Amino acid sequence: MKKQLLVVAFILVCAFISVAQQTQKPPLHGKNWMAITGKPLAATAGAITFQKGGNAVDAACAMLAATCTMWDVLSWGGETQALIYNPKTKKVIAINAMGVAPTGATADFFKGKGYNFPPEYGPLAATTPGTPGGICYMLAEYGTLSLKEVLAPAMQLAAGYPMEAQTANSIERGKARIKEWPYSAKVFLTHAGEKREAPEAGEIFVQKDLLTTLQKMVQAEQEALKNGRTRKQAIMAAYDRFYKGDIAREFVRGCQEQGGLITLQDLAAWKPIEEAPLHVNYKGIEVYKMQQWTQGPMLLQSLNILENFDAKAMGYNSTKYINTLYQTMSLSFADRDFYYGDPYKLPAEPIQGLLSKAYAKQRATLINPLKNEPLVGPGDPYPFEGKTNPYTSILKQRGFDINNNSNRGFVPAHDSAIAYNNLPVNEEYIDRLTRGTTSVEAADKEGWVVSITPSGGWLPACIAGNTGLGMSQRMQSFVLDETLNPFNVVEPGKRPRVTLTPSLALKDGKPFLSFAVQGGDTQDQNLLQFFLNMVEFGMTVQQACEAANINSNQLWLSLGGTKTDDRKPRAGSILLHNNTTEAIRNELKKMGYQLSFGDRTSGPINAIYFDWKHGSFWGGSSNNGEDYGIAW
Repeated sequence: MKKQLLVVAFILVCAFISVAQQTQKPPLHGKNWMAITGKPLAATAGAITFQKGGNAVDAACAMLAATCTMWDVLSWGGETQALIYNPKTKKVIAINAMGVAPTGATADFFKGKGYNFPPEYGPLAATTPGTPGGICYMLAEYGTLSLKEVLAPAMQLAAGYPMEAQTANSIERGKARIKEWPYSAKVFLTHAGEKREAPEAGEIFVQKDLLTTLQKMVQAEQEALKNGRTRKQAIMAAYDRFYKGDIAREFVRGCQEQGGLITLQDLAAWKPIEEAPLHVNYKGIEVYKMQQWTQGPMLLQSLNILENFDAKAMGYNSTKYINTLYQTMSLSFADRDFYYGDPYKLPAEPIQGLLSKAYAKQRATLINPLKNEPLVGPGDPYPFEGKTNPYTSILKQRGFDINNNSNRGFVPAHDSAIAYNNLPVNEEYIDRLTRGTTSVEAADKEGWVVSITPSGGWLPACIAGNTGLGMSQRMQSFVLDETLNPFNVVEPGKRPRVTLTPSLALKDGKPFLSFAVQGGDTQDQNLLQFFLNMVEFGMTVQQACEAANINSNQLWLSLGGTKTDDRKPRAGSILLHNNTTEAIRNELKKMGYQLSFGDRTSGPINAIYFDWKHGSFWGGSSNNGEDYGIAW
């Protein structure tokens, strides 16, 4: 018997080594700089900017501008969130360039139209654009080049670039909806009236209106420089032209003509915010995420919970590890779904309690080592910051007893699917779960590090007038019912709680990892496992990017669908890699899991590892998309 166990153990170890060592993409190595993003041409834009003498902030802004121009599941009218390591101060800062709900966007407004959530497409899905302001702010404060230099690659792309098949086919699939919006049809349907109305793969795609918009921003900067303004003032002159000048007027006209709510006052009042990121220490590594208007703290909460277990001893993707990881994420997602929201609007989220190590230790006791727990709900973080929970009545209405999460007296209508698993996990649901965007990672030898997860204005996008700018669809991440989340109910001027979640980690006071991924509610699931793959299981950055992950559906969806049933959790539903052994599959089924499988389960992770021993960078880009990097 002992001999048989040793043989099984040996086979499992060999299987792990085989999986961990083989990668479909080679790792990147660089000494001077590294640029990684969602499209090869956009990575080239980063390389061009570095070659001009720019720093990592300049290169990141150039890549962001290029990906927006190439419609890499986002557009110029979307939103940007970034983490930046400043080598001069040795601090990590966060850039909040998320747009806000416009004038008139209230819960009653959307309920009056028959929605359970704001719509996922069209002008009523739009928050104010954040990416142009985010680029201008980051560049002015922390870059070195002019806006003209940084936008040059994007402007060349707008003047005409060969469109890749992924985007071209996405336009063709979405053409029925695109035809609902005249300005979108004008831009995207280059063969209107033919059998295939979208561009063909390799076709030179020209965006005259977008090029004009970018030219106007650059003109404003250059005129300001001629008039003796400083570099920073000149860049912000371009910002003003976008949010307060003729670009803003055309954007608002085009938005409102198509039924949108955004006003000139909404644009003029909005501004990006530089804020302190949240962070926790995991075994000596400081991990940084955006504040609770993103889902980023979910990863931090999960790390705090997992500190109470020996993940390495469990073994990579063993049954015990998968069960512990899945329930850890369920606990963190339950808190995300109820307690996260815009920190600049009341009520104030209990983030101090949520990130408390003591709270995590309490939550860890709820993990069942023998089976999945389908009835996991939000905890009570308030006592861990010396307060009393003001939402106990709502939680009781939902059927959650925060004093004993494992003993619920009834299952309310909102959460009945959690108990009965009677809702489908079909192709439409998976699209909503994993709905993508792009990510941008950049680093240089001076020590600047940038991690960005931008989004918004994805295809099929509604373009605002003759600006060439696709409007954001992020309104759908609000809720209309406070019993779902009292912190994330839509109101004018408020930011929705988004899935977008860049990451930075420091070790011994120096950059250790910069990492991000696209994929809706799966983002922090994949990033958590990427981090553990490196820290606990000793993988290289490329191995960790490609390694098999699990994905959970035991959460409320943040995107897609206008009915409550569209977003309810699918308790126990789990995505596994095709190479999962039959033994582990059978064990998980006995523990209450419903299994599905895929050949790429890591998500399109992009990452940079800082090799201080050798004074170099390692870059990783997963095998799950077109993501690409260039280093020197």
